[in-house]
Amino acid sequence: MDIVWSSTIITLIAFLILYWLLSRYAIGPLLSVMEKRRELVLSQLKEASTTRDEAAAYVTQQQEALQQARKEAYDIIEQSRQTSSKQADQMIAQAKDETARLKDEALRDIESEKNKAMAALRGEVGRVSVQIASKLIEKEIDEKTNEGLVDQYLKDVGTQS
Repeated sequence: MDIVWSSTIITLIAFLILYWLLSRYAIGPLLSVMEKRRELVLSQLKEASTTRDEAAAYVTQQQEALQQARKEAYDIIEQSRQTSSKQADQMIAQAKDETARLKDEALRDIESEKNKAMAALRGEVGRVSVQIASKLIEKEIDEKTNEGLVDQYLKDVGTQS
């Protein structure tokens, strides 16, 4: 087989020109586009990873905030319970104080009314005694002397009881 050198050289030159044209106008821009696409994909992956990390951090932060809110709500409820308990205890203490005060006033009133009734009863007993004594003796005693005798009698009766 004979090699035709002139055809081979022309073919080789044509191939080199074609290679150079393809490299310059087809393969170069194609590789450039592919490199840009690779960089875009890498940047999107980095961005997605960053976004995922931020989302995880945000979820953690929200969970902590939720736990804090629950704790604060529990503290508020507990404080309300304590406050209501204190208020109930205060109201009970005030009611007991008021009851004791009313009881003491009632006892003083009873004692006062008892003393008034005893005084009135003594006066009445004295008058009845004088009337009985007057009828028995059948003589009339001067009213001032009568009152003096009654007072003396009541003092004697009062010291004996």
